[in-house]
Amino acid sequence: MAKQQVKDDKAAMADMTVAELRHKASELGVHGAHDMHKDDLVQAVARAMGERGAPRPRGEDDAGGGIRGGKKSSKSLKYAQEVTSTEDEPERAGRSLATTSHDVIREWAERRDAAPAAVEGTEHGDHLGVLRFDFPGYDSGDRLRQVTWDEWFDTFDRRGLNFIYQEQRADGSPSNFFRLENPDREDA
Repeated sequence: MAKQQVKDDKAAMADMTVAELRHKASELGVHGAHDMHKDDLVQAVARAMGERGAPRPRGEDDAGGGIRGGKKSSKSLKYAQEVTSTEDEPERAGRSLATTSHDVIREWAERRDAAPAAVEGTEHGDHLGVLRFDFPGYDSGDRLRQVTWDEWFDTFDRRGLNFIYQEQRADGSPSNFFRLENPDREDA
């Protein structure tokens, strides 16, 4: 099982760019990554991941944070800065950010006085339909129904979504931009 996980990790890393691999290597404390070629980076990162333990699937109580990958991941996700903690800062104003961290998402929404919501009429049985945020004073044209954070995050995790967003526009003004993406489907 562990060997299969390493093989799967290496296959996923083969799709990463050299810059992404170097960033991952840096996070894992791999020395000399800036001089390595892609094949060497894949090996070094896989080895470092094996030493610290393979990434585990997210659990019910796990606020996670890492970006979920898949066959249909967008270019937006590929170029977004990964945010795993409320302590992470954007590299620059206007930078696209991506996370699955419940704390990061909730803090982002609450700073904008936005409440978790779903679009009425898009439900699937007793499951929430299209997830949104209800921003005060903003009429999206959709009929939104406010929901609890637990309902919103349960649906977010069950669908395997990523939260792509901005803290600020390039000019430094606050941004309410966000998008939810399922990396395994074209239409999240």
